[in-house]
Amino acid sequence: MDIKELEQKAVELRKMIFKTICNGGGGHCPASFSIVEILVVLYFKILNIDPRNPKDPERDRFVLSKGHAGVALYSALARKGFIEEKHMSTYGKKGTILGGHPDMHKIPGVEASTGALGHGFPFAIGMALAAKMDKKDYRVFALLGDGECQEGSVWEAALFAPQHKLDNFTAIIDYNKYQAMDRLETIIGLEPFADKWRAFGWAVKEVEGNNIEELLSVFESLPVEKGKPSLILAHTIKGKGVSYMIDEPIWHYRMPNAEELKVACNELGLEVKEGVVQ
Repeated sequence: MDIKELEQKAVELRKMIFKTICNGGGGHCPASFSIVEILVVLYFKILNIDPRNPKDPERDRFVLSKGHAGVALYSALARKGFIEEKHMSTYGKKGTILGGHPDMHKIPGVEASTGALGHGFPFAIGMALAAKMDKKDYRVFALLGDGECQEGSVWEAALFAPQHKLDNFTAIIDYNKYQAMDRLETIIGLEPFADKWRAFGWAVKEVEGNNIEELLSVFESLPVEKGKPSLILAHTIKGKGVSYMIDEPIWHYRMPNAEELKVACNELGLEVKEGVVQ
């Protein structure tokens, strides 16, 4: 796919995310919207994966450490062919395989059950270490939230990866500057964020995380530095795609009312009939 096709794929994923969450009765729209371009570039350009063989031992691995954005991952997996798109309409319903957080035992293509923040990242680093020990060529990617980086387990793992020279591992941080119901800086500030990772031994690149061209450039040039794990600090917009959700903490989990639903559907290119997003 070229850049225009990838940008169109991002439009499609935002539509699917919003439709799935609204019709399912709940979810984290803004946290899912901010990572759309990252997922599009990874799943449709970078990752060596095959939906016909999701357990291929030579496959690349991707772990969504910020598991509360699971609907974004489900949408990418559905469009890639790991799961049938009909499953998206079961989200929030009894018996679904698509929970509020990803379940590796139920969903093809999900490499780790995540949701308890600070756990997916070290889990993924273990995968990268296993690849080195087994002399395998597959790569491992993990996507973290910025608020997640206040967890001590993140920094323990951040010390571990450079020690073992895991240049087959890339961490991406969704740096949208918000967590739950407030800005990062008013809870626990992370700056100087990039310098902290460099001090821990990581090779760091900063990009505009909703810009597909920038993301492609950095992902296609990995590792950032041979012999070091890579850290992509992706400056993103929380809520990107729906104007009134952008940088508004109240929308972390809130669902739109009838009027707000119409506005969002209009901006995303969707329709709503009798309260159901089409």
